[in-house]
Amino acid sequence: MSGKNWDRVPIDAQSVDAPLSLAALFLVVTVGSDNAALSKVASVLGALDDLVKNVGFRDLSGRLSCIAGIGAEFWARLSPDRRPRELKAFASIAGPVHSAPSTPGDLLFHIRADRSDMCFELERILLDSLGGSVTVVDEVAGFRYFDARDLLGFVDGTANPTGLDLPASALVGNEDAEFAGGSYVVVQKYLHDLNAWAETPTNLQEEIIGRTKIDNIEIDDDDKPRKSHKSLATIEDDAGNEYDILRDNMPFGRPGQKEFGTYFIGYTRYLWVIEKMLQRMYVGEPPGAYDRLLDFSTPHTGTTFFAPTRPTLQQLAEAARN
Repeated sequence: MSGKNWDRVPIDAQSVDAPLSLAALFLVVTVGSDNAALSKVASVLGALDDLVKNVGFRDLSGRLSCIAGIGAEFWARLSPDRRPRELKAFASIAGPVHSAPSTPGDLLFHIRADRSDMCFELERILLDSLGGSVTVVDEVAGFRYFDARDLLGFVDGTANPTGLDLPASALVGNEDAEFAGGSYVVVQKYLHDLNAWAETPTNLQEEIIGRTKIDNIEIDDDDKPRKSHKSLATIEDDAGNEYDILRDNMPFGRPGQKEFGTYFIGYTRYLWVIEKMLQRMYVGEPPGAYDRLLDFSTPHTGTTFFAPTRPTLQQLAEAARN
């Protein structure tokens, strides 16, 4: 991280630590089952860095970046003999009241920039390049909402790791040396019931979230029988060590369609950390005391990917083309 100068050069593909952006596109596709589709997709993945530079160089201040994540099933086609240690399909969760679905996805393209037109242009070129080899299963355009708030009115992403804590939390290390520098990625598209949320008193909203709404101050709920979203999303191991993830959530919406949502995207060094977080949210801690935010926010997708480093992605692509 220390050697990067975002204002001088385009951002490499697969840069998990790229700056938070004002706009984003989340594109999830499945890949055709034939060898021609595999070869075509591998060719595009191998050239992804060049595609990002071709668009990003038009305005360096736009800070365009793109991360490709690969799902477990498609990874097995790309590289049958070697795979990240924890990579597997997203497991659906059935809680006492709310459930998290598992939905299809072979590839995720997480496109970020400070200009929405740059995100659009890269997605357009990507899909043109992929052609009939893929089928789009989900496409969401996100935007930064005022001072990094979600559509519920709360600041989102406050607990993100920074500095040296970022790679330690988000990037695989020597525990899986072959894939060091890569990251597990989990995405879920949530839709909010803003009418019901608006009818909820602010003090109860703050109790549910675990932070004050106006000034974003953390609320201590250790002694309360019902934990907040903030507390349920805080993960510790048996020794009391806390594990962070890197969130790059984005609001999205279409007011004319009454669609208001948050696209959750979490990057993590250890997949089990996000899995445990979601279990605590949906099943509850203790069981039954689920995350009350789910009474207002419903997940419509759930998919897991692994984002390898740029050199690893290019190696995978080259091997699959041969």
